[in-house]
Amino acid sequence: MEEVDANPGLIFDKLDAWLDGLFRLLPNIAVAIVVFVLFYLIALGLGGLVRRFARKRDRPSLGDVGGSLLRWTVTIIGLMLAVTIVAPSLTPGDLIAGLGVSSVAIGFAFKDILQNMLAGILILLRQPFEVGDQIVSGGHEGTVERIETRATLIKTYDGRRVVIPNAEIYTASVIVNTAFETRRSEYDIGIGCNDDWNEARKLMVSAASRVEGVLDDPMPETIPVELGDSANVVRLRWWTKSDRASQIHTFGEVLQAVYIALDEAGIDMPYPTQVHLFHDQTEETDGDRAKQREGWPATGDDPKPRERVRMEASKG
Repeated sequence: MEEVDANPGLIFDKLDAWLDGLFRLLPNIAVAIVVFVLFYLIALGLGGLVRRFARKRDRPSLGDVGGSLLRWTVTIIGLMLAVTIVAPSLTPGDLIAGLGVSSVAIGFAFKDILQNMLAGILILLRQPFEVGDQIVSGGHEGTVERIETRATLIKTYDGRRVVIPNAEIYTASVIVNTAFETRRSEYDIGIGCNDDWNEARKLMVSAASRVEGVLDDPMPETIPVELGDSANVVRLRWWTKSDRASQIHTFGEVLQAVYIALDEAGIDMPYPTQVHLFHDQTEETDGDRAKQREGWPATGDDPKPRERVRMEASKG
């Protein structure tokens, strides 16, 4: 077995060479730190400037995202310059080329994150909705709390928070309930088939108009929409403010007012009625479509089926 020749002198020579190289690089390291700190401070200043400018334009969410992206961009540039100062053999071109190769791998690894980030930026730029708007997206309905680079946060009406990825919002349909100041509601009301249509419609419009929260312009209106089996259907439509609280509370008040008005006027509001007819399955003719009586029992002139006669005789 060969012995390992440990020469402590070589080790100390190597350490001495490293220390000499470190001392020679100290000025470069100091300059690199100063450059990096300078770029970092510039990045903070530019980010704050973008935020203030966006807030003046009433677009704080866009300012937060834009300021953050600008801050990181300037910081990364400062870091690249600092690295080239410490290692003069590296050029900015080499670093950019390395970042180009790395960005491909990063793009595949963080595909969903980058997709949501791009969608978030487009949402903030195009503004299909804003913070404070009430929207419906992906089966969730609520008020927009915040728009981030990755997701949009909404607060539901029952006090829960839903985090929806921006890519889903950008590629799917979104209903913005508060995009306009007013919103129309409607409800179908059945009245008796023998009741006066015009009288019922006037009562509905009058009752809805008296409800607080129903707008006068456009005023409530009614439209006959169906001649039903058990009722004639009239559609009542009215306008309110677009926010959920105004719409849902006014909706309930309108239904109650219309019911009371129609009931006091004697207008019938029938419910679906069904009549079930049964045939006697003890008859001899049961199953014979040519002779079987469907529905009402036979009149007094009709002879009793022989099967029923035998059953009555056995009971006697």
